Amino acid sequence: MISPRAIAAVSRVRLRDAACAASLRRLVGNTTTNPGLIPGARIRAIHGNSAQQAQQIEQSPQLTSPQLSQTDSQVVVHWGDGRSSTFDNQFLYDHCRCPSCFHPKTKQRLKTLGPVNPDVRINSIEVKEGAVHITWGTDPAHHSSFPLNFLQQASYDPPLFNRDQLLDRVPLKLWGSSIAENPPTVTYDSVMPDKAGADAEKGVMKWLEKVHDYGFCFVTGVPTTATATEELIRRMSFIRETHYGGFWAFTADMSKGDLAYSNEGLPAHTDTPYFTDPAGLQIFHCLSHPCPPGTGGETLLVDAFYVADQVAKRDPAAYETLSRLAVPFHASGNDGTMLRPPVSQPILRHDHMGRLQQARWNNEDRCVLGEGWSPAEIREWYAAARLFGDICTSKEAEYWVKLTPGTVVVIDNWRVMHGRAAFTGQRTMSGAYVGADDWRSRRRALLKQFSSADSSEWSFGW
Repeated sequence: MISPRAIAAVSRVRLRDAACAASLRRLVGNTTTNPGLIPGARIRAIHGNSAQQAQQIEQSPQLTSPQLSQTDSQVVVHWGDGRSSTFDNQFLYDHCRCPSCFHPKTKQRLKTLGPVNPDVRINSIEVKEGAVHITWGTDPAHHSSFPLNFLQQASYDPPLFNRDQLLDRVPLKLWGSSIAENPPTVTYDSVMPDKAGADAEKGVMKWLEKVHDYGFCFVTGVPTTATATEELIRRMSFIRETHYGGFWAFTADMSKGDLAYSNEGLPAHTDTPYFTDPAGLQIFHCLSHPCPPGTGGETLLVDAFYVADQVAKRDPAAYETLSRLAVPFHASGNDGTMLRPPVSQPILRHDHMGRLQQARWNNEDRCVLGEGWSPAEIREWYAAARLFGDICTSKEAEYWVKLTPGTVVVIDNWRVMHGRAAFTGQRTMSGAYVGADDWRSRRRALLKQFSSADSSEWSFGW
């Protein structure tokens, strides 16, 4: 039986033998989940809920006055419902958030790990006014107070709380071609301060929520100028500078060594897989494409997480292969540029809990395969990649839309693939990249700004 820790690590380490891989496949294949959950969430459901029996504690009067017991190196909090949480003294001492340990403005730790050791002792401990108060046997004596809700949330022996809410994680909404009936959309006027006034920040929050939930969002009513487009993008976050520049406007003139600067059709792909940190958002605005005389140029969008979900359902072993074997990518078409990450990543990349976080799919930029792979893994990868590619190009997955001047599309480049049909005529596109951490930070900051949730020092740093 594969351990829960090994399940969570599927995306981080190579499975050592066939028996381990087979065990994982059985677990993934036999788990039933809400079809709206991404494959990473399927693995997480095994790890977080079934394997560890974690569940969120509901606040109740029983939990406001827990009982305490302790050993020389641990504190046990006995909750009113019969469960308990065990904390190592060093963990509690390390997580003290008094002003001398945690800066109240910068939200950074001030205490180093030097004084944090397994021998730190407690002189006194009590529950009072919704918190556990500790006086440490240090010289000089140090005092810490831990709110009960923090201890519930931070409990690790055993885990008692799902941290998704603390980190503003919500279930993603997977989609296929039927998204065309009601695609996520906001208006330009709702996010610009000179149009929406004080409500513009809430408008940006709703905009980024749609990008988070669906992986893309249209903005309608945008003035058809490069200046207005750039101002709109900067409402989300900083523009990321790359070898293509910062904000850009281009035509099919091959001024850059990339097929995007041609008039050829492009299959669904994610951009910049050849960066260690691929672009977070890809933004496009078609400023001009007179039709007639021009033809074609339709934009293609495909939800890579939907595709991954379909792969997991049809062939769990293929999903595991795409999550395990690292694929190198490069960008070598521009003079003076030779991009190739020193650490390659799998097509499907997961976090430490096994949740799918990123898809890197770009057949055009793929390097020579096989370094460190066995002959069998070469064959396994091609089979799994063909399945992924076949689903990408299915009518159930492809969403085709004609971008017209005045409509901007914002794409989560870590999740949604884009492409285009071949075109004729003079077509001018503008847009930019935004870093993944930057737009996610903006979203979380806005959610916190407009939320009534806890805003004390204990709400940061999860």
